[in-house]
Amino acid sequence: MSSFPFFAAWLLALIAAVPIGAALWAVGAQMLHAAAWQALWADPQIGRAWGMTLWTGLASTALAWITVAHVLASGFIRQQLGRWLSHLPALLATPHAAMAIGLVLWLSPSGWALRLVSPGLTGFDAPPPWFTTQDPWGLGLILALWLKEVPFLLWVAATQMQREDLRRRWQAEYALAQTLGRTPAQAFAQIIWPQLAPRLRWPLLAVLAYGLTVVDMALIIGPATPPTLAVLAWQWLSDADLLTQAQGVAAAGWLTGTVLVSGVLMVVALRVVAATRTFASSGKRPQKTPTWVLHFCRRLPPQPNAMWTTLLATYAAVWFALTVGSVSGVWPFPQVWPELWTLSAWQQVASSAHTVWTTLGLGVASASVCLLWSVAWLELAPRRWQQALQPWFLLPLVLPSVLWVVGLYSLALHTRLEGQWLGLSLAHAVMVLPYVLLALVPAYQAVDPRQAALVASLGRGRWEYLWRVKWPLLKRAIASAWAVGFAVSVAQYLPTLYVGAGRFATVTTEAVTLAAGAQRSLMSAYAALQMLLPIAAFALAAWLGRPRRFEKIASMKATP
Repeated sequence: MSSFPFFAAWLLALIAAVPIGAALWAVGAQMLHAAAWQALWADPQIGRAWGMTLWTGLASTALAWITVAHVLASGFIRQQLGRWLSHLPALLATPHAAMAIGLVLWLSPSGWALRLVSPGLTGFDAPPPWFTTQDPWGLGLILALWLKEVPFLLWVAATQMQREDLRRRWQAEYALAQTLGRTPAQAFAQIIWPQLAPRLRWPLLAVLAYGLTVVDMALIIGPATPPTLAVLAWQWLSDADLLTQAQGVAAAGWLTGTVLVSGVLMVVALRVVAATRTFASSGKRPQKTPTWVLHFCRRLPPQPNAMWTTLLATYAAVWFALTVGSVSGVWPFPQVWPELWTLSAWQQVASSAHTVWTTLGLGVASASVCLLWSVAWLELAPRRWQQALQPWFLLPLVLPSVLWVVGLYSLALHTRLEGQWLGLSLAHAVMVLPYVLLALVPAYQAVDPRQAALVASLGRGRWEYLWRVKWPLLKRAIASAWAVGFAVSVAQYLPTLYVGAGRFATVTTEAVTLAAGAQRSLMSAYAALQMLLPIAAFALAAWLGRPRRFEKIASMKATP
């Protein structure tokens, strides 16, 4: 390794590692407050809030994991996985808050679900006093988390299954298993899934951490008496009393411990699944396979997957509800359609164009910076460095957002970036970086290293290889990674509130704030706009990533 790449790799590592380490150090120092911990344990809400956190986070993660396994099995067996996954960008582009608001429009006591059957089947002429969205059992939050996390896990799984090296090997082993008497479902479950599942450990950790620590979705559709522990921590951190703020930091620390313990248990479970791989290249079967795994294997369906159809239908219903809600005026219960259609909500959105431009600016800046850093890191850093430091760079994925905002806010105060555009964009970049890196790593690992040697044998340098061979081959993955980063930035709620110090309003902060009020049309308009911005980013990424979109690369000629 020459001196310049070595120095550049060190510099890139410091650029990403120092802010993460400084934020953790800042929040760790604030946790050493004995009175805050005493106040935390004395609070009567803490026990039920923690139990609700565990219930909603673990249940939604388990449902998402099982759904992903069934969808992948059915699509792979029927050779329709590529067609199914082509719909993923639209699902991924739907932010968490927009999904929660759309479900509220359907499931609330005055929502469409009851309007469609009232008063004919229910006899209701007015909305009933039911807990259908912010229910005390957390079912609405579990539903929203499940619907949002399945597309993310499917997308990460697709990045692995579309790698040319893995795809060929897995197809060969899958065919070999069937020649040895396995059914298609058994062959997938005993060959493909045990190899794929461990590769999804970081995304699954992210799903688990988000389910345990989500704030914006829990505010919209989660339980309220008491709320989840993350919402309690957010409420305490927003208090003016210093001791109450310290109690919020302690709650964030307790939530972090919960995530870490749950994550360790999950990794152990994934290792058990990995140990159940029943065929190697020789086609031999290991001595032991857990009974519960074989039982799960036999239940993976070869039929068309009803879960995938349900997922698409639910997303379509949410989009439809947001669209109609954004142009609705007077809409008395139990009428199915509004009495008055109006564009006043969109006119109010247009009058606050600075909110849209702030959202776009933060998304473009943070996604672009993280993409440039990730490409430079994957090009310049040795593979052993990448493997050693990847867990550190992915920490924002698996630690609670309330923990990060405390550390990032303290860091912004010390650097005098609190309430500044630069500080807010850097805070967004810290949260966006893990997703961009996670999107690019599989694509880079799939590149055949022999291509570089072949180009060098033709007398071409490294830069020519990158510009004319490698990066054109990776342009689809690079464009998709940027779109994912943009979508993650658009969805940021807590970093915008804290690091922005209330001086910057984004589409997400406006949508979550309006969800607590009664302005259905304005809330729906902001939620729809929050969804349309990432969809536009994914559409741009798809256009840029299409093969042969630009002029064909001239064939290289050997140096005489």
